[in-house]
Amino acid sequence: MSTVIEHAVQARMVASAPRMESVPATLLYDRRDPFAVRIAFPATATLEGTDVAWAFSRELLAAGVDAPAGLGDVRVRPYGYDRTVVEFHAPEGVAMVHIRTSELRRFLKRVQGLVPAGREHLYLDLDHNLVELLRDAS
Repeated sequence: MSTVIEHAVQARMVASAPRMESVPATLLYDRRDPFAVRIAFPATATLEGTDVAWAFSRELLAAGVDAPAGLGDVRVRPYGYDRTVVEFHAPEGVAMVHIRTSELRRFLKRVQGLVPAGREHLYLDLDHNLVELLRDAS
């Protein structure tokens, strides 16, 4: 069984103009990092022209599809009928994307099937993480 889930979605980038541009994005989950989810955007969707990925709490995403969640760099909240807004806050500014809530729920269901919520700690490889941490400190 694969330990990685990749789920392609269409995100609608909210611009300062009244229109929204659709961009491809990929939701990612790796059982080796059981508390986190990632969303990756291709170079064509970013101002810098480089691929960009944000990592944040799986719990934040799950909470944010039903009610506003997050106080830091990533915030998630429902928006209208079957849309969820994900906000990315960085020193350069704020990026906001709309994603279909049904797509996020489908992704979260797949994640739940791989690593049930509340059981993430069983998938941590603390020995490996410690070795990586000590190697990076050298």
